Amino acid sequence: MSLLGKAGHASAAHESGFAAHRAGVDRLLASYRAIPANANVRLAKKTSNLFRARAKNTAPGLDVSGLAKVIAVDADAKTADVAGMTTYEDLVAATLPYGLAPLVVPQLKTITLGGAVTGLGIESSSFRNGLPHESVLEMDVLTGAGEIITATPDGEHADLFRGFPNSYGTLGYSVRLKIELETVQPYVALRHIRFHDLRELESTLARIVTDKSYDGERVDYLDGVVFTADESYLTLGRQTDEPGPVSDYTGMDIYYRSIQHDSDRPKRDRLTIHDYLWRWDTDWFWCSRAFGAQNPTIRRFWPKRYRRSSFYWKLIALDHKYDIGDKLEARQGNPPRERVVQDIEVPVERTADFVEWFLREIPIEPIWLCPLRLRENGASNAGRPWPLYPLQPNRTYVNVGFWSAVPTVAGQQEGKANRAIEQTVTEFDGHKSLYSDSYYGKDEFAALYGGEIYTDLKKRYDPDQRLLDLYSKAVQRK
Repeated sequence: MSLLGKAGHASAAHESGFAAHRAGVDRLLASYRAIPANANVRLAKKTSNLFRARAKNTAPGLDVSGLAKVIAVDADAKTADVAGMTTYEDLVAATLPYGLAPLVVPQLKTITLGGAVTGLGIESSSFRNGLPHESVLEMDVLTGAGEIITATPDGEHADLFRGFPNSYGTLGYSVRLKIELETVQPYVALRHIRFHDLRELESTLARIVTDKSYDGERVDYLDGVVFTADESYLTLGRQTDEPGPVSDYTGMDIYYRSIQHDSDRPKRDRLTIHDYLWRWDTDWFWCSRAFGAQNPTIRRFWPKRYRRSSFYWKLIALDHKYDIGDKLEARQGNPPRERVVQDIEVPVERTADFVEWFLREIPIEPIWLCPLRLRENGASNAGRPWPLYPLQPNRTYVNVGFWSAVPTVAGQQEGKANRAIEQTVTEFDGHKSLYSDSYYGKDEFAALYGGEIYTDLKKRYDPDQRLLDLYSKAVQRK
């Protein structure tokens, strides 16, 4: 095909994508108008990447069935227009053929772009690319008032643009997002570096974030795993186009187990860029062990198509619906377990302090580490704050992720472990993501997550309170 033919084909695909998107928006607006005026507006979706309870609502939800596609990719400008309900699995599939990827690709395939922006997301490129909302150039938002407005960093609705991250659909839902992309190479070369001391890991991590290199080799991706206080790892990834053998962790081999080794020298590995971006999804980090999927005998007969986070979510939903886990514990004479599924951020200099406290007080392992910094030169950043999740510019934080459950004691306060985590994170000048159980009081919550700025945004973009407010959605039980 000639260059002109390719351009014509791209233009036709572009127009077709936007036409289909406009039809999806029309269905969305029609569904909004069909919701009774006295009912809360919500999405009509059966699945969610949230771990906290969802409010019960018998009214019809918003029809987002036409908002789950990549609308257009502009390879020359390195941008993509994406419908809000598009999963990162589909987004990456659309951009990788151009040698491009989103600046931050959260770990699980079913996370949506809109979800990662309104609910925050993170991955191993976040030490250089920040968080997903920082690569957004503009977005169309269906507000609680039923209007679709275009929010940009400097336009009429710049306040919504900056207040949207961490609002969790309480100000509106993203309909279309235009995002920056970056060039990626076909492979990622990995180095797994073992540490016997958490203080040494902390100082090394901080240095890599600053230098963007380690031992003379560039670092494009950076995260870590703590198994015990005496065994922890940083994994350093470098993009490369050098051909060679690659590992496959979608079969019998398990990615997080491949990190472990006894040598003080780095262990090396290689993955395709596709498999690197989804390295955690096959076993949902390490959480698939709760379903027996890491048992070699069971794994051999567990279909590959069901070795992915979306299927584990279905098993979790069944557990929540029927209390399967607690019933099994009761049969063995054990008490119910408290779910401790959280991601928190603390300043890098408090990382070892927090991890040491956590390992002492909360019997969960492994735990995940992922450094992040707000982008210094992002098109949407310009040194201005994101008020609903106020990280400081020019400061390194470390996300600590832990996802399991702990035994309860009869008569103890509900959420004892989670409450202790919240208190410690605040004492260490950190923040906690709101996708899971939270126990903050109203005043403390307001001080941590936007306060009067959020209240003003709510009045402007959801004056009739059609959407739940953030405290009700994140903390109060319905």
